[in-house]
Amino acid sequence: MAETLSVNAVSYTVAAELAPTDDPFRGPIKNIAQWNFTVLAVLMFVVTSLSLSENFLVMFVTFKFKQLRQPLNYIIVNLAIADFLVSLTGGVISFLTNARGYFFLGRWACVLEGFAVTFFGIVALWSLAVLSFERFFVICRPLGNIRLQAKHAITGLFFVWTFSFIWTFPPVLGWNRYTISKIGTTCEPDWYTTNMIGRSYIMTFFTTCFILPLGVIFFCYGKLLRKLRKVSHGRLATARKPERQVTRMVVVMIVAFMVGWTPYAAFSILVTAHPTIVLDPRLASIPAFFSKTAAVYNPIIYVFMNKQFRKCLIQHFTGMGTIPDSNMNQTSERPGITAESQTGEMSAIAARIPVGGTATPRFDDSPTDCGSFAQMPIPENKVCPM
Repeated sequence: MAETLSVNAVSYTVAAELAPTDDPFRGPIKNIAQWNFTVLAVLMFVVTSLSLSENFLVMFVTFKFKQLRQPLNYIIVNLAIADFLVSLTGGVISFLTNARGYFFLGRWACVLEGFAVTFFGIVALWSLAVLSFERFFVICRPLGNIRLQAKHAITGLFFVWTFSFIWTFPPVLGWNRYTISKIGTTCEPDWYTTNMIGRSYIMTFFTTCFILPLGVIFFCYGKLLRKLRKVSHGRLATARKPERQVTRMVVVMIVAFMVGWTPYAAFSILVTAHPTIVLDPRLASIPAFFSKTAAVYNPIIYVFMNKQFRKCLIQHFTGMGTIPDSNMNQTSERPGITAESQTGEMSAIAARIPVGGTATPRFDDSPTDCGSFAQMPIPENKVCPM
């Protein structure tokens, strides 16, 4: 309610503090103290700030150094763009609404925020699946001598954005809906619907946007690890270092995917199967907020752990390193430079594997750098041409 004060015959209306309500668009919901929203606001401020800065840095450095702009990197930059947009839309809005304690932007803004966060989130998730397929394509060569080219990478990007849009836009048209969450400060698909049509969308969404990409990731990385074991069989222990590094990276990527998305997927299935279940709104909000942290550690795992990217990053901030004066063709083959001199593990290992699938015998400890970026042959002192 509001109070009316009269001063010098002039009336003023003073708004009272928002009282708890059952409408999260008008005020904080009942039975949740304000400090809970303050904690969530602080959490979202930290996560959003880190994500925006990290992913912007990935896009900026990739744009600046042309050696990073290779076909296998397109999907990694796409992942950074998607994570950046998730944080820009969902992260910023979530921080503002939690700071106020309720979704003060209105119902249409709720629909737009729910769609944007879901859409960009699924783009990021499917980017991880396409990335695993491209690495499988590079290492295992299922099509023989056909190599990953720009047109293949662009096709993958088109698939990711189109497929994600197809399965995230239907709630805007009425197949399910985007509605306010139980905590009252974020928006999401209506997991709690008891309508069979709405529930059919949730099951379809779960299958196409979690089970399917997860299956692609496990299949592709499983095949890749089997190929690496076959390649490293019979080689000296020191010569197996690149394969071990890639194996560790694959395990980290799978674990990160499961940690970021499994709680959210499990929660979605739980409330879809039991829509009348009673959960504390604070508990129900944990999976959604936790999944947003993927935008923070994705660039760390897929980009910042890459040695070549770090070299370009250091060169950008410190000016250290040699940049060639001429604009040379980085894709040309030059005598004396082999696949082993590349700074990308994937391309270096792929160069050892003939199409027939039998590893080429090698017993040298060739220097390669651990990384997820696929690189072309370049000298060490020309690692970051602009």
